[in-house]
Amino acid sequence: MKILANDGLDQSGIDALTESGFEVITKKVPQEFLADFINEHQIRTLLVRSATEVRKEIIDACPSLEIIGRGGVGMDNIDVEYARSKNIHVINTPSASSASVAELVFAHLFCGARFLQDSNRKMPLLGDSQFNQLKKSYAAGIELRGKTIGIVGMGRIGQEVARIALGLGMRVIAADNNIGKASVKVKFYNNQFINVDIETEPLEDVIKHADFITLHVPAQKEGCMIGAPEISKMKDGVVIINCSRGGVVEEDALLEALNSGKVSFAGLDVFNNEPTPSKEILNHPKISLTPHTGASTVEAQDRIGLSLAEQICSILQIH
Repeated sequence: MKILANDGLDQSGIDALTESGFEVITKKVPQEFLADFINEHQIRTLLVRSATEVRKEIIDACPSLEIIGRGGVGMDNIDVEYARSKNIHVINTPSASSASVAELVFAHLFCGARFLQDSNRKMPLLGDSQFNQLKKSYAAGIELRGKTIGIVGMGRIGQEVARIALGLGMRVIAADNNIGKASVKVKFYNNQFINVDIETEPLEDVIKHADFITLHVPAQKEGCMIGAPEISKMKDGVVIINCSRGGVVEEDALLEALNSGKVSFAGLDVFNNEPTPSKEILNHPKISLTPHTGASTVEAQDRIGLSLAEQICSILQIH
């Protein structure tokens, strides 16, 4: 039985599947040749990340497919309902990468709070000749402790962000149309813990009161969630972090707000035109940047691989 992991798979998942008798193919097949490859090799399971799209055309063209798996949370690159209507199992790993994405949010927050995205560029060039000037220009950093973080989307990742924020001594407010209240368990190294109930509020209230806004929502079918009208309602000097999906934040509006000072800095892991983001976004001194690596940690990839392997074996009843 053949599995095509078209966007790669951690060795832990490959080993678990191989031990169960599967042949795992990790060759990257270009999108335009994907259907032909699946049919030629009689692929029963197709595993993808965010790069490969599995639309109706591929589903119709590939009768051998029994399982489509997404290593990660969002499945907007898969026609999920259509696949299920054809009796194809569609699986994902909703909790495997939550901690990794949440930690990246704070990597961006700490980066911007202390100007690391700019100082890491300038220190190699000017650190030996303009040390004191650079020291002065980065002297107005801020602390996260005591500030208010607004979490838009209180699913697994949003709740993980809340845990870290509470541990840092931040005030947490949240918006989510589907979740009225989240009970967040904050664990400590010595097995002690606290439970904190967070009641969600309307988006307008959250963006009005938050010092930092972080987004954890699916790709928007129409328009964006944060554009010029929403930014105008935010605090002066607000911070915006987007580690969810490109297009959730309107990039031109963000650039304008960064240039005017309305937004003091931003952290972006996702972009409108991946894999070719705007040069203006990439070169802006007030934006901390990563190339869609929210789930790209050793630990998350290990969990994703094992979770997919376990689900595949369960569906095909292999032990």
